[in-house]
Amino acid sequence: MAAKTLVVEDGAGASPRAGFKVLHTLAIFLSAFLLFQVEPLIAKVILPWFGGVAAVWTVCLLFFQVALLLGYLYAHLLTRSLGRRVQGWLHAGLLAASLLTLPILPREAWRPLGPEQPALHILVVLGLTVGLPFFLLSSTTPLLQAWFAREKEGAGVYRLYALSNAASLLALLSYPTFFEPLLTTMRQAWMWSWAYAGAAGICGVIALRGRENAEHKRAGEEVVRPDWKTKTLWIALSACSSGLLLAITNHISQNIAAVPLLWVIPLSLYLLSFILCFDGRGWYRRTFFLRLLGVAVGGMAYALSPELAALPFWLAIGLFCAGLFVCCMFCHGELARLKPEPAQLTTFYFLCSLGSLAGAVFVALVAPRIFSGYYELHAALAACAVLVIAVHRQDAASPLRAANSKPAWVIVNALAAVVVVSLIVTARTQVAGTKRMVRNFYGVLKVTEEVTPSVAVMKDGARASNEDLRVRRLTNGTISHGLEFLSTARRDQPTSYYGENSGIGVALKAKAEHGALRVGVIGLGVGTIAAYGHAGDKYTFYEINPLDVRIAREEFSFLQDTKAEVGIELGDARLTLEREPAQRFDVLAVDAFSSDAIPVHLLTLEAFELYFRQLKAEGVLAVHISNQHLNLEPVVAAAAERLGKEAVTVRNENHYAQGVFKATWVLVGSREAFLGAPEMEKAGERAAMSSAKKLWTDAHSSVFAVLK
Repeated sequence: MAAKTLVVEDGAGASPRAGFKVLHTLAIFLSAFLLFQVEPLIAKVILPWFGGVAAVWTVCLLFFQVALLLGYLYAHLLTRSLGRRVQGWLHAGLLAASLLTLPILPREAWRPLGPEQPALHILVVLGLTVGLPFFLLSSTTPLLQAWFAREKEGAGVYRLYALSNAASLLALLSYPTFFEPLLTTMRQAWMWSWAYAGAAGICGVIALRGRENAEHKRAGEEVVRPDWKTKTLWIALSACSSGLLLAITNHISQNIAAVPLLWVIPLSLYLLSFILCFDGRGWYRRTFFLRLLGVAVGGMAYALSPELAALPFWLAIGLFCAGLFVCCMFCHGELARLKPEPAQLTTFYFLCSLGSLAGAVFVALVAPRIFSGYYELHAALAACAVLVIAVHRQDAASPLRAANSKPAWVIVNALAAVVVVSLIVTARTQVAGTKRMVRNFYGVLKVTEEVTPSVAVMKDGARASNEDLRVRRLTNGTISHGLEFLSTARRDQPTSYYGENSGIGVALKAKAEHGALRVGVIGLGVGTIAAYGHAGDKYTFYEINPLDVRIAREEFSFLQDTKAEVGIELGDARLTLEREPAQRFDVLAVDAFSSDAIPVHLLTLEAFELYFRQLKAEGVLAVHISNQHLNLEPVVAAAAERLGKEAVTVRNENHYAQGVFKATWVLVGSREAFLGAPEMEKAGERAAMSSAKKLWTDAHSSVFAVLK
């Protein structure tokens, strides 16, 4: 999404009064800044309501695209259909009405009660919270530029255009580096609301001060209307860049964390490419970027192959962000080349916005319904390769169409075909050998069966030849989330991250010596922890993903085989636990991860306070912190220290013969929790108490300090 604006041909009209010009300049700067500042802010506020998954930001971007399109359409129709005074009074009235929606803080009553239709719920919450202010901010820059150009015959419009784009980029870059680290989300929301009220007041003054003036036209100018092929390219190029933005943002954030930093970087590069391409200084050079595009699309396509799934996070982020920038330079550079006469600019920007919305709808709403895996990035990259051919085939002046460039044209077509075929093969490879693969808003779940030499059924120290050697595995994204032996004799054995020497295994065995247990588990997986249940125990699982519950019951047997009573609460664990009375758990396990990403709201101080309200005084909180990219031990230790609790880190190594994976758990509790259970302290080491900078709260959290 970009702050596209109406650009009107500069004329030689008289200079506006200084005060009038200052008002326009200030209004456009504030509107563009607030427009892009509110996006990561409001997304972060509602993120915990929907499980903290990466798809929340994708749906938020879809909402912003819709509001942006409506804002452009409103500005286009308003300036074309009504007189200047009527325009001013109507716009001023809407600005006044929008003040009634402040502050931009969603009400507690709007929190979801369950996981049903999360995408629709997000759109409704955003519409009620920031819908009208965002819509009016979206229309401000094109509307004020149109008024300014008509009244002053285009004087200074290009300077206002550059100012609005600079303000948008400044807002994006300043949020994760300045506003988010220094201010709580509550204070950010109030500051934004006051700033919006000021911007609305300035825009209202400009709207009411306007005077009637015929639109400036050049004598004898003939308007050339673009044909349908050119308009189709406007939509296709915009849709491709928008789809790539959302798909790549989703790809890099789902395996690390859904945090504003990983949202803002791709969006900033997207906006920067738009600024450079429409700057008019020749930043986009077709031949140079065509070569870069081949490298970028080919590199990203190769990085999607299964053998490169474990790329270091910094390399993956760098590769895909650089690739996004190159692809957007191509899309936006070709858009700038195809831009029409000034009289057709409102149509141009409206169709570009329509294309951007189409790309967002495809990634956010269509792809989760038609794809069983994350294939929207494959589709967007293939579309980019095909668009290269379409653009140069449409352009008779393309250097690839010259008589002496036929070999280059053949090579470009061949490379595009190779990229498309390789992406199809990669997608098919990801499905190969899969027993079951399903997808919804919360992610992709894949069930596979395998027989490996490293996971062998053993009996009395020797391989049992008559046993079933298969294991069944659940994978979420790129991370294994559960493993079960299919052998009848061993299918109830705790495996993966939950072996007997793991932190959760040690805690459950220690507490079981004192009688029947009440156990809470945040995150179901395949239900492996239920294997520790005994008669008289009660295990309650909190799971937000309905598909996970279905797979755990239909494809795995831990929930059916356990001797304990099992209950499953569907919905976000924090919201559910906040509504429930004290459960008096003996053990509460926090093990909710989508792929390798962390739901930040489950590791904040407020979350830990909630957990201990649900535990007995001598109860133990077991937090699973195994992660490829982040060292979460200081985060848990800082929360434990703030609450006056002890924390013991328990690490176990891989034991492939038993189907056990290397894992790290932190056991947190009062001194009473560890008294009488020395095996818990002996199993690990005291977690290093960290500085307050590592403490996460609902209002402030940063992954910078815990990067491995």
